[in-house]
Amino acid sequence: MIRARGIDFSLHPLFVIVMLLSIVTGQFLELLTLFAIVFIHELGHVCAAVLTGVTVKSVQLLPFGGVAVIEDHGKLTASLEIGIALAGPLQNGLMIVCASVLQRAGYGNDVFLTYFIEANVIIALFNLLPILPLDGGKILQAAISLLVPYYSALLWCGRISIAASVLVVVYALFPLGTTGGVRLNVLMIGAFLIYSNIVDHRNLPYRFVAFLMNRGAVYDRYMRTGALARPIVALSAKPLDDILRLFKRNHYHFIYVLNGNGNVMAVVPEQRLVSSYFGIWH
Repeated sequence: MIRARGIDFSLHPLFVIVMLLSIVTGQFLELLTLFAIVFIHELGHVCAAVLTGVTVKSVQLLPFGGVAVIEDHGKLTASLEIGIALAGPLQNGLMIVCASVLQRAGYGNDVFLTYFIEANVIIALFNLLPILPLDGGKILQAAISLLVPYYSALLWCGRISIAASVLVVVYALFPLGTTGGVRLNVLMIGAFLIYSNIVDHRNLPYRFVAFLMNRGAVYDRYMRTGALARPIVALSAKPLDDILRLFKRNHYHFIYVLNGNGNVMAVVPEQRLVSSYFGIWH
C-alpha cells in the first residue's frame, strides 16, 4: 500500500492474481501497461474529486479500474458523482488520442501503440457497463436518483448490477460451447462483480441509514440557496420507514401528514422525521 497526499493506494487481490498469471504466460509487459492505464484512469477520478472539494480516503486498483472510497457527508450531489465517474473514461480517451497521434506520426513501436489503444478502449468501455462499482453503474445510480427516491435508486441499481454481472460471466463461459475454452480473466472479474454486488445489496439498509445521517448537508444547501422544498404527502398511519424511503437525494422535504378524511393535520420538516427514526432505531 502506498499513501500519497492523504490517499491510500493499494492493489486488490484480484489484480495480484492477474499479475501472477501474466508472469506465467510471459505477458508481464502487457501487465505493466495495463497497470499504468488503470492507475491513470483512477487518477482522473481522484483529481476530479479533489477539484470539486470531495475527500478521497483510499483507492484500490483492480484489473479493470479501481474502487475509490469517498467521504460523502451529504455533499456529493448526483451531478458531482456523474462528473467524477466520467473523469476516469475521459483519461482513457485522452490516452487514446495521444497514442493515435504518435502512431500516425510514426513515433514509437507500432505494435505496442496498437495494444495501448486497444487496452484503453476495452477498459473505458468495460467501465461504462451499468454495473456497480464500475463507472457506468455509478453514473446510472446517480442519474436514476435524480428521478426516483434514493432508496429505490439503490435497490434497482443493485438488482441491475447483479443481473449485468451474471451476463459478464455468461460471456466469459460462452466459448465453452464453441472452442471449449473460457475467458479466464473475464470470468474472474465477473465472479468478483457478482459477489461484491450481492454483498452490497445485502448492506442496502446500512447504506440507506448513512444517507439519512448525512441529510444535514441537504438542509444546509436548501437554506443557503433558497431552493424550493419538495412536498411528500402521507397518511398519518403510514409507517415512518415508508415515508423516509420517499426522500430524494438532491431535495429537501416537507411532509404533509393527512388524516383519514384527507385533511392536512401537520406539516413536518424532514429532519424531525429523521430524528424520530434514529430515536426509534437506536
